[in-house]
This record gives sequence, C-alpha cells and structure tokens, in this order.
Amino acid sequence: MAPARPRHARRRPRRLPVALGLARAARGTPGDRGRSRYRRRPVRAVVDSEWLAAHLGEDDLVVGDVRGPNAHMRGHIPGSRPLVLGSPPPAADEESARALAHEIALRLRRHGITGRERLVLVDRGDGVGAMPAAQMAELAGHPWVAILLGGMAEWKGELEEGAVELEPVREAEADLEPNPPALPTRQELAGRLGDPSLVLLDVRTPDEFTGRRGNQCDPRQGHVPGARNLEVGELFVAPGQPAPPERIRELVGLPEGAEIVAYCHSGSRSALATLALRTAGYDARNYAGSWHEWSRHDELPLER
Repeated sequence: MAPARPRHARRRPRRLPVALGLARAARGTPGDRGRSRYRRRPVRAVVDSEWLAAHLGEDDLVVGDVRGPNAHMRGHIPGSRPLVLGSPPPAADEESARALAHEIALRLRRHGITGRERLVLVDRGDGVGAMPAAQMAELAGHPWVAILLGGMAEWKGELEEGAVELEPVREAEADLEPNPPALPTRQELAGRLGDPSLVLLDVRTPDEFTGRRGNQCDPRQGHVPGARNLEVGELFVAPGQPAPPERIRELVGLPEGAEIVAYCHSGSRSALATLALRTAGYDARNYAGSWHEWSRHDELPLER
C-alpha cells in the first residue's frame, strides 16, 4: 500500500524570491545563439518526482504550476508558483510569434521568472497543460524548461495550501529574448520540405493521414509531403506516461538528437507526442496549427 500523503501545510501568503545562479553554459553566448537557426533546448526535457524532491528549494530552481490559480491554492508543491502561460496559437508567423513572445515574457517576469533559473512545469499529470506551457516559455526565450512527468498525480511529497505573493522583476533584470522558432509555422515547414535534417511526424490515425477519413472541418484531406505516420497512442503506456525512451526510438526509427516537428489535426495530440519525443532525447517541437491550418492554404502541397 502506498504511504499516506502528508497533511497539507497551511502557510501565510509569502513573497517568492527571484531564482538566481543558473550556469550560463546551456545558453551559450549571444554570438552562439545568433549563429543557430533557433535556440536548442538543454538535454533534460523532463524530470521525475524523485529528481524534483531532491532539488526542491535550490536557489536556481522554480516550479511553475500550470493548473490554474484555484487548483494551486487548494494544494501545491511547496514553493511553486501559479503560472498561466496559455497555449500556442493555431496560426502564427514569425512576426506574430515575436509579438507573442514579448507578452509571455511579461507574464514570466510578473511571476518573478528571469530566464536564468531552471523552470520545471507541473500540470495535473496528463501532460496536456505542461507541454503547451513549456512551448510558450521557450517562445519567450527561456532556455531551461522541463516538465514534471506525471505532474501532481505523481508527486508524493508535502503539499501546501493558500495563495503566494509574487515579486515581479523588471525587464532589465530578466534575460529573456524572443525565440520565434519555438513555434513552427507553415512558412518554416513549407520552406524545409525535403530537408533531410528535419523529420515531420504526423501523429493522427492512419485514416486521417491517408485522407480516407479526415475531419470534416478541413477543406482538404491528406498529409504534409514527406511526413511519417505514427499514432500518438503508440508513444504512451498510460495517460501522461510516455513509453520507455528506447521503445520510442525504436518506433520512430531515428537516432537520439534528431530534429522532429510533430503535428496532428489541431495541435493537441502532437503536443503530447512532443512530450514523449523529448523524453527519448529528440529535439522535438509541436506545430500547433497542424493539419487544420495547412489544409486551408491551397498553395501548400499535400500527399494522400
């Protein structure tokens, strides 16, 4: 029998300090970042509850609870902050992505997040909230974003209740630079069709992939040329629990570190797929517009 969860610890609202001291090695120099197509994320994309329990309270670690303020007040990981970043828009270009990046950076600063800390995002446990939030934080330019696998459902430690008082930081105190390529766009993908360094992974059903039975709201059916098909359910053993990394790499058929953009019909299934792909060591991003956007542009090619 699993041990009983400790009673909630009730505490007064408190100010949360800005986390400092993260080594800059993962970011590289400004010159390094300018030479790359987009800022590569660090190797560790996910953490488990054991890792978080061991590092909780460290000065350079911030836990962002993306379940919403009400859920956070009812019970949260000690020291965590309610952090609502939203989800990637269903259609974006580099200009709109850059504008959105500034807005998300403002939200991060209001929560005392500078871009110099390790940021671990926590949802209810299914990955549905944490992965889109991670993509938004990366868009704002945060270089070290991880997701707690299993979220609150897997956390076995102490819980706190009540509100926390956040201490915002000024723009000059933060180190957040817009990172538009965190959001793949139809323009990027159209320009990279046939690029051997990029793999497009369609995580819809085989019938959707071939166009035999697509969504009726889409004017065209099929898939992005050159995309591979792997249904998202194959990547998970349970809700919010990706298959073992070696199994995912076997299914995908690519070496660790390969660049992958996942898509589905509207970006939800592919967000989950992106989480699973990152646990296997892939440089994975989610195309939020997915087939819902691609199918509406007659100038874009398709295959069936």
